[in-house]
Amino acid sequence: MSFVTFVSGRYLRTRQKRAFISLITVLSIAGVAVGVMALIVVIAVMAGFETDLKSRIMGIRPHLVLTKKQGDFTDYNQILSKIKAVDGIETASAYITTQVVIRTTTRAAGAVLKGIDAVQGKSVGDRVDNSRLATRTASKGLPAGSVHLPGIILGKELAANLGVIRGDTVYMILPRGMLSPAGHIPAMIKFQVADLFESGMYEFDGTLAFIDLKQAQKILRMPASVSGIEIRLQDMGKVKEISEAIERLVDGDYTIENWKQMNRNLFSALRLEKTVMFIILALIVLVAAFNIAGSLVMMVMEKRKDIAILKAMGATAKSIGRIFVIKGLMIGLVGTVLGTSAGLVLCTLLERYSFIHLPADVYYISTLPVNMKTSDVLLIALCALAICFAATLYPARQAAGIDPVEAIRHG
Repeated sequence: MSFVTFVSGRYLRTRQKRAFISLITVLSIAGVAVGVMALIVVIAVMAGFETDLKSRIMGIRPHLVLTKKQGDFTDYNQILSKIKAVDGIETASAYITTQVVIRTTTRAAGAVLKGIDAVQGKSVGDRVDNSRLATRTASKGLPAGSVHLPGIILGKELAANLGVIRGDTVYMILPRGMLSPAGHIPAMIKFQVADLFESGMYEFDGTLAFIDLKQAQKILRMPASVSGIEIRLQDMGKVKEISEAIERLVDGDYTIENWKQMNRNLFSALRLEKTVMFIILALIVLVAAFNIAGSLVMMVMEKRKDIAILKAMGATAKSIGRIFVIKGLMIGLVGTVLGTSAGLVLCTLLERYSFIHLPADVYYISTLPVNMKTSDVLLIALCALAICFAATLYPARQAAGIDPVEAIRHG
């Protein structure tokens, strides 16, 4: 053990008559531990919210969307054959979207209609069973004698607003209708509810309705064109590389947008909130760092004579300063280790037992989601140690600047 480390460790154990300084040291360790624990738990919960929200959105929305800048998208079959040849693509399918009104005999609600490929598996995601839109499966499991109508898949909340269940009949009112002597008459088409889906997000569950792509082309009078192409990837983390690969295959008449761009406002707000919470909770560690600085300043005042003797024996000002820096870092390290351990234990308990429940009618989840990232834990620990190190600089400078002659004379 070096001279500096030995003296630093010795100064951590003060005499009984200086118990007040020991109390400040204990409070400093507790402050750092509480701050680090709070940071780890809050950041893990916010990361869990972001991960859960991302999985719900990606369960309905695609990873990439290819649209045409101008004119009708009529060459989608040729573009699809090129896209499917790119490595890393799970599915690619055309779609049509428009706004409609869906009504029953007693209720009506606005909806976003989306025509999707009923044969292409997972063209929408895991939340929607698009195979239900195929003619052979749309009436599967329905009561005997049911009329075979075009199938439609409704969001759970939208179906609840309309008061329908699987097998019921709904009417779709389209803005494109027909001209008559009485004026423009909206088209009304009858559908049978083939299935319901639930994404866990009201924005989707309360507005989305899916029908077969060919049926959508027919009723919207778009027999040879679509709105765009939706692409799902095997690894959504490679969205940038695959976007660039697709852009090289198609000319400049097309626009490709990834899931980050489509949801930039939402995820930017989440990142900003996470950063602000990190800064606010880091103030707890900063307050504990002031306690460390205060205890070290009091220690320097108490040990003036000891410091003078050490200098008279040959200790340099640099080594004297390092004694108090190491002492402060020991306090910070102990607090950081205790806080990190407590935070990881608490996150593990939250993840395993889910003992904190949220009101389901307010939040889209019923328990706190937890996602502990090693990078976040390391960042929090390093920031706590950096704050504690900064708190030791002033007391260390004060100790290093003590004049041994004056200290012994007035000691």
